[in-house]
Amino acid sequence: MDRSALTAALAGVVAIPVIPFGTDGGIDRDAYRLLLRRLLDGGISTVTPNGNTGEFYALTPQERQAVVLDTLAETADRPAATVIVGVGHDLPTAIGAAEHARDCGAAMVMVHQPVHPYVSQDGWVAYHRAIAEAVPELGVVPYIRNPLLDGEWLAELGGSCPNVIGVKYAVPDAARFAAFARDAGLERYVWLAGLAELYAPAYFAAGATGFTSGLANVAPRISLEMLAALRGGDYPAAMKVWEQIRAFEDLRAARQSADNVTVVKEALASLGLCRREVRPPSSALPQERRAEVAAAVEGWGL
Repeated sequence: MDRSALTAALAGVVAIPVIPFGTDGGIDRDAYRLLLRRLLDGGISTVTPNGNTGEFYALTPQERQAVVLDTLAETADRPAATVIVGVGHDLPTAIGAAEHARDCGAAMVMVHQPVHPYVSQDGWVAYHRAIAEAVPELGVVPYIRNPLLDGEWLAELGGSCPNVIGVKYAVPDAARFAAFARDAGLERYVWLAGLAELYAPAYFAAGATGFTSGLANVAPRISLEMLAALRGGDYPAAMKVWEQIRAFEDLRAARQSADNVTVVKEALASLGLCRREVRPPSSALPQERRAEVAAAVEGWGL
């Protein structure tokens, strides 16, 4: 594991590719590779297949493996590209997915927050430690959405697992993030604003150096513009980008993010790049709301 290369890859735009479905309901693998190629050609170099924007929980194990294979095949001739594979579910499944990612040539895994009604500190640490220890060759990035999780938990995990190198923090509370990062070890990890561009300026001010993005599927240039502004400490410029994308991201965040993926796919469908279908429990936008997406991206030069 080249830690410096991996931390550099995390400190930027980490795009979460969407998964297009064909008329038969299965993954349209050719369309997926075209979308991924568009992302990479647009300047994005770090991607997370099997993330939430990729409908991770709606894919079968076989489909998730196919997505990993297609992603690594598409990035094979791009030395600057870094692949972070999303893993999760029960512990044996998560470890198996991490080992598959390693065997296929991925550089890192992002561990989805455990979906369980009863999460203890020791259990959270044990879950992530077991995955990290199974793939010591890979960088490991926990995905944190639990507002009750304390930074000391992560500090404990990082103390025993040196390959836990980054954190995708997705609690919508900038003050909470600032405290969590400092309790866990601000300099110990690469901190990603896990709620994408809308939260990136506030989280960068508190210590983040990268952010995840679903919007990058539609307009990678805009995501990179925000990154450049934030890296330069030009918060007024970053907020101009924020204002440009606000309506789009608000549509994604509405109704507790019910249309998070749907809105991205709708924008891609309007460009003729992807079918709009999503899998339950998500659903496609009704006809009258599709115009709202078109209006939100108007002026983006797409």
